[in-house]
Amino acid sequence: MSLFDWFAETRSRASEAYRRKSPNLNQDSQEREIPDGLWHKCSSCGALTYVKDLKTNLMVCPECGHHNQVNAYERIAQLIDAGTWQEMDADLTSCDPLGFKDRKPYIDRIKEYRQKTGLSDGVITGTGKIDGCDAALAVMDFRFMGGSMGSVVGEKITRMLETATAKRYPALIFCASGGARMQEGILSLMQMAKTSAALERHRQANLLYIPILTNPTTGGVTASFAMLGDLILAEPKALIGFTGRRVIEQTLKQKIPEGFQSSEYLLDHGFVDAVVPRTKLKQSLAMILKMHQPQTDIDSDRHLNGAVKSGFDIVSETSLASEV
Repeated sequence: MSLFDWFAETRSRASEAYRRKSPNLNQDSQEREIPDGLWHKCSSCGALTYVKDLKTNLMVCPECGHHNQVNAYERIAQLIDAGTWQEMDADLTSCDPLGFKDRKPYIDRIKEYRQKTGLSDGVITGTGKIDGCDAALAVMDFRFMGGSMGSVVGEKITRMLETATAKRYPALIFCASGGARMQEGILSLMQMAKTSAALERHRQANLLYIPILTNPTTGGVTASFAMLGDLILAEPKALIGFTGRRVIEQTLKQKIPEGFQSSEYLLDHGFVDAVVPRTKLKQSLAMILKMHQPQTDIDSDRHLNGAVKSGFDIVSETSLASEV
């Protein structure tokens, strides 16, 4: 008998002995069964929330404020004005340039994730309006291979930024990624430079770029476009960093502070400009976008029905914006 089989048999015997000693377990001590799709148990506080109420609250736990992961299409629906979204490069898909194979060929893994998620790759890009303000948007989806950045993700983000530069739109990227996609080797690392170059051209055109860091944002994404924003926003308690805690501690040979890779810690140390709850994100983004509208748009906005806004209105808007 192998050691593994001996452990399995011993554990089975112990479990059977425990069941014989306690035939009538207290029903209240057992975990309640939750019907599928009706209730949601918070992974942070354990509170049960009606799924319909949770979706109304943008997948934020009403008890503890825990931000559950949302997919790319849910994120777009939460932010973009109805009927204004125009997706870009929806059919752009990855090939297998290196013929990579681990437990299964990379090309088969790609097909599997396409079937599971309904996505062509790990990011959705397009243009739309946020409270009436034009914007170009890229939303990464962690469900697709951990949101890893391969050639298609880098290309779609680059094309989105080039479109934003040509149309003079502000650019927003929602980051959720484990980093570069190892199955594409050096080609995935090249996307860091490509996206950064596109962002530099966008910056030289005096246009606004805002990355929004969600849980998790790590690896090559953190090392490139996630940290190149004019304003860097983050969701509460998001994991943000380049590499894992254990690797850093083993390299430095010392313990590092608890929560050092959280959005709140980065805010305290100047790496993030604001931590914004998801329920207030659209309002905050709309306010920032309106503050950075071209002067011609601002002038036309001040003339509502032929009447110029009062100085008090303009000062109030500026004061409100400073609270973000």
